[in-house]
Amino acid sequence: MEDLLSTFVVLWAVIDPVGTVPVFISATGGVTRSERWKIAATAALTAAGLLLFFIVVGEPLLVAMGVELPAFQIAGGIVLFLFALTMIFGESKPEGEAHLLGNSKDVAVFPLATPSLASPGAMMAVVLLTENETHAILDQVVTASIMLLVVAIAFGLMIASNVIIKTIGSGGVSVVSRVMGLILASIAATNVLEGLKEFFTAAGQ
Repeated sequence: MEDLLSTFVVLWAVIDPVGTVPVFISATGGVTRSERWKIAATAALTAAGLLLFFIVVGEPLLVAMGVELPAFQIAGGIVLFLFALTMIFGESKPEGEAHLLGNSKDVAVFPLATPSLASPGAMMAVVLLTENETHAILDQVVTASIMLLVVAIAFGLMIASNVIIKTIGSGGVSVVSRVMGLILASIAATNVLEGLKEFFTAAGQ
């Protein structure tokens, strides 16, 4: 149960459904209700497809390139840590992605599906959470299911975006995003430490 909760928290932090809400509102200003539903559905499905692709193909590609598991775990932890720092100290997710809207003709794919939902941090996280050497196939299926659940929640929040903004405001969304960044930073640091432990254990044998 604790592993499931930990996986959910990690995926919630990197996908950040709440942080996507202001981006969605900016992207869909002036469109009809049916068009908003279509944009939200396209964004969610595209993001889910991208993350599933990295779950299935990400690690085999790394193995084919000769990247060992501890090295990948350390590198992945560092990338996630840097991603978390941008969430905490940099522009919040809504602020950082709002400027991308004017340059995109298909906002459902860019920036909503990626990088808002399927961010580089999310892609790295799903690969780390489904490592073949440490996770059985059933565990990987469960992780994929949790990822789909988080994306589905993101879809629901996009549909209810106007109500959410009226309730907590853009400032509240920014605070949630930064708190998620802090949680993600601690998880990323744990990944780095575990990778270093495995590396030095293997080196000492």
